[in-house]
Amino acid sequence: MKLLRKSIEKDNAGQVTLMPEEPEDMWHAYNLLRPGDSLRASTIRKVQTESATGSVGSNRVRTTLTLCVETIDFDSQACQLRVKGTNIQENEYVKMGAYHTIELEPNRQFTLAKKQWDSVVLERIEQACDPAWSADVAAVVMQEGLAHVCLVTPSMTLTRAKVEVNIPRKRRGSCAQHDRALERFYDQVAQAIQRHINFEVVKCVLVASPGFVREQFCDYMFQQAVKTDNKLLLENRSKFLQVHSSSGHKYALKEALCDPAVANRLSDTKAAGEVKALDDFYKMLQHEPDRAFYGLKHVEKANEAMAIDTLLISDELFRHQDVATRSRYVKLVDSVKENMGTVRIFSSLHVSGEQLGQLTGVAAILRFPVAELSDEEDESSSEED
Repeated sequence: MKLLRKSIEKDNAGQVTLMPEEPEDMWHAYNLLRPGDSLRASTIRKVQTESATGSVGSNRVRTTLTLCVETIDFDSQACQLRVKGTNIQENEYVKMGAYHTIELEPNRQFTLAKKQWDSVVLERIEQACDPAWSADVAAVVMQEGLAHVCLVTPSMTLTRAKVEVNIPRKRRGSCAQHDRALERFYDQVAQAIQRHINFEVVKCVLVASPGFVREQFCDYMFQQAVKTDNKLLLENRSKFLQVHSSSGHKYALKEALCDPAVANRLSDTKAAGEVKALDDFYKMLQHEPDRAFYGLKHVEKANEAMAIDTLLISDELFRHQDVATRSRYVKLVDSVKENMGTVRIFSSLHVSGEQLGQLTGVAAILRFPVAELSDEEDESSSEED
């Protein structure tokens, strides 16, 4: 998704112009649109025309309409998004107040205006437009003296750093120069990894090379990490996966990604993080039920006690028709972030999102047990009886 223009005032009213570039962007657009928003986009309208002789014909014309959104229909299989609403701007083909359905298309820009842009929607735009957010796979393709540090997104590969170091050949009786140059090369690659890879987002780092270069590099990097007590690398050691490639050039990354073992490891890596969070919640619910809450009222009370460590929430809740209910979920997300908690927004199209939906769509893993909440609920319900 490309952000072409953004104009949001201090009172959070304003508009953005976006261009979807791939099918996944339609899912992002579906999560941005709400009934009552204003949508301006190019569309096709069937128009009736009357000739001088009085005969009536119809033809299809492309025009740009501005609709007040009423219903939004998303086809998850075809990744098609249809938006129905009434025309709110003068047009030579469509009367004011007339109904029309716009089908948003890839590579055709649209402008979305809202009276209130909340933090969840703005973050969704940031994630959809920033390739680094969707890049949950990183790769280092290397050979002696040459390395490329890349981020792999569903649609493209971004080269974040290229490291080149001249490495002298080994000479008979003396390998010191070669070894020193190799260490310098490994150091620069390790620094590039730490500088350009966001380990909070990236779930897997492929290290690909011909021969034994990848093994030697990983051994050297983690030995140095132990010596310097580099926690960033040591804590994420399990994310590094060594694979074969024919060279250190960027094109060799394709060979590494086509490896069946790698494909299994990388399948749906962002979703795998959601599955683990939900699994942690179920384990907590089983072993320490006072530290696992679900249902909006329970989670809100836990948040008042500043007890939430991880909030699990379905993106379906932010599409709620009632504005007050929707803003209640947004406030909960903002509050948890302010209290240094982690927020995981689950996709309702994924299996883990469907499971969370069965738990009311909102759940929380707590920092400490909060048994009093369930007692308070019991007392209030007995008083009502």
